Amino acid sequence: MALLELNNVSVTHVQGHQQNTVVHDVNFAVNQGECFGLVGPSGCGKSSLLWVLAGLNAHWQGSIRMLDRVLTPGQTFKGDLRREVQMVFQDPYASLHPKHRLRRTLAEPLKKLGVEDINDRIEQGFKQVGLTSAMIDRYPHQLSGGQRQRVAIVRALLLEPKLLLLDEPTSALDMSVQAEILNLLNELKREHQLTMLLVSHDPNTIDYMCDSAVMMKAGRIDQYRDYSAFALPVNI
Repeated sequence: MALLELNNVSVTHVQGHQQNTVVHDVNFAVNQGECFGLVGPSGCGKSSLLWVLAGLNAHWQGSIRMLDRVLTPGQTFKGDLRREVQMVFQDPYASLHPKHRLRRTLAEPLKKLGVEDINDRIEQGFKQVGLTSAMIDRYPHQLSGGQRQRVAIVRALLLEPKLLLLDEPTSALDMSVQAEILNLLNELKREHQLTMLLVSHDPNTIDYMCDSAVMMKAGRIDQYRDYSAFALPVNI
């Protein structure tokens, strides 16, 4: 069953009175429980499309059906959709306040939702991604890049999303840490039955992580690939 469907979707960047269409007439569907990949060179429009799906850019045209809801161009996400769709950014500083301790950053959205046992949930989240509870009261700058990305993953998962968007989540990390994060995401996908949409410029990352993928070029889909019938490599 498709959790996400895009039909003839175009995306526009708006700066003042200027508009620049960066994604043109994109069509694809993401099935529940799969990892779907968007791969292509920098500037091809894949991250711009992801920001639309995260509710961070309302300047788009076409048809998007997400989590049994029909989205409306020009409108931001409201209600449960803001919790059910979460994003892990390339730079974890985008979701971790540099002047707040990690506990405060992670707890704030849970408090707004009226969640109980917040500290226990945060500790369990840290344990799940291989971080110690002693790190919870540190500032982001006191962690390594790989540790910060793990915290960013915890931040997203604490809200129990149905769709996890991943924007180049390992490109800023060294090779050994990249492998750790990708393996962690695979484990979390199985444990939480997550549906994931992964953006990457690296075909090897897409091959390793994804059940199916589209290649983007100059704002358009250039190729569709289905990996479900093939054995995936064990190394990246």
